[in-house]
Amino acid sequence: MKDLEKQICRIALVQAEPVMFDKQACVDKALKLIEEAASAKAELIVFPELFIPGYPVGMNFGFSVGKRTEPGRKDWKRYYDASVVTGGDEFRRLAEAAKKNGAYISIGFSERDAVGGTLYNSNAVFAPDGSYNIHRKLKPTGSERLVWGDADKYFFPVTETPWGPVGSLICWESYMPLARVALYQKGITIYISPNTNDNPEWQATIQHIAIEGKCYFINADMIIRKQSYPGDLNESEEIRSMPDMVCRGGSCIIDPFGHYVTEPVWDEETIIFADLDMDLPAACKMEHDAIGHYARPDVLRLEVEDR
Repeated sequence: MKDLEKQICRIALVQAEPVMFDKQACVDKALKLIEEAASAKAELIVFPELFIPGYPVGMNFGFSVGKRTEPGRKDWKRYYDASVVTGGDEFRRLAEAAKKNGAYISIGFSERDAVGGTLYNSNAVFAPDGSYNIHRKLKPTGSERLVWGDADKYFFPVTETPWGPVGSLICWESYMPLARVALYQKGITIYISPNTNDNPEWQATIQHIAIEGKCYFINADMIIRKQSYPGDLNESEEIRSMPDMVCRGGSCIIDPFGHYVTEPVWDEETIIFADLDMDLPAACKMEHDAIGHYARPDVLRLEVEDR
């Protein structure tokens, strides 16, 4: 591992509700939350999965096996229009916020391909100089595959920071063991997980991954309320059948020992602050290093097609 430039990372983990299907309002809200986090001296600011323009939990966009509906197609086109082209105006505003506040910013967004018609479930990490890395979700989960395509590039980028390399896997990508190892092989000290997992089993998963990777696990979830969906969507019957709280959050931070640095927060918008001791990821590797002395490269080897 490289020597760290800073021992302490002041992190702000944003658990917030997106403005569903409205990318400009989502960016406006993100910028306000970035200012609030930066005013508390945050150096790394993390948002959930698909914060722009929201994760459409419970919707099916008119798809069934072998069938689709025109009203569902119209809802999908509305989501498509609310998705973001990398490098566009939304990116410019977020890059300027990173530069203005001298912070690293991680945020999930629905990415619209600039040439084709495919959407990708993506995450961007902006650096204080305005540069950014993009990660596209390798394999959308379940019926997500009807909305977003498999990543065709941007597989395992890491961002070099004063606290070591930072990488991300989106939601259930963390259930892909080889994808986790691909990040471990890049020496990550902070593992960002933008997600929409408010089930209790997920908490066991993230503690395991922090121990396995000897890294900080940043569990970035959101809240979504049924009332926040636009009232004029065609898929109104499905939305009416949802519970009032569609996604409960549960955002938290886990240290490399698998302990909670911050306990999960449920059912509310908040910014979770913590000061991470970045000596821990290296110190914890004394007894266990999944890609070093606790590995058997003569028996097991991972080859990654990383482009």
